[in-house]
Amino acid sequence: MLVIERAYRGALETQFADVLYLARELNRQLGGVDVLLRGLAVTFAAADTRPAPSVRVGHDTLDTLPSPRDSVRSLLEHGAGVYVDAADLAHFEAGPGWLQPGVRRAGGPDAPGPDWSAYRDVFFV
Repeated sequence: MLVIERAYRGALETQFADVLYLARELNRQLGGVDVLLRGLAVTFAAADTRPAPSVRVGHDTLDTLPSPRDSVRSLLEHGAGVYVDAADLAHFEAGPGWLQPGVRRAGGPDAPGPDWSAYRDVFFV
């Protein structure tokens, strides 16, 4: 289980290797991983399909920064479990279709979340 709390999208230096890239690689190499998004990182699971915004720096436009929402979609497509903390999600939710399909809520009476005792390791990244 990987727990991600910071919604840091990455910088120019981390265009290809953000925290969700690490999650995708661990999922591939370990044959499966679950991810719990907490804090502002719950926004990574939004169903918004607009492309990631580009950044203008001087005369250059950077359009290769990581897209956390695309990364979450990729994790789901490759069999990773993705959970969002229900209490943190409550700060952002705009309706029933706000989360990407396949993302599960964790916490609260209706969504108990993952069984923590089933994980060999839990990493806060």
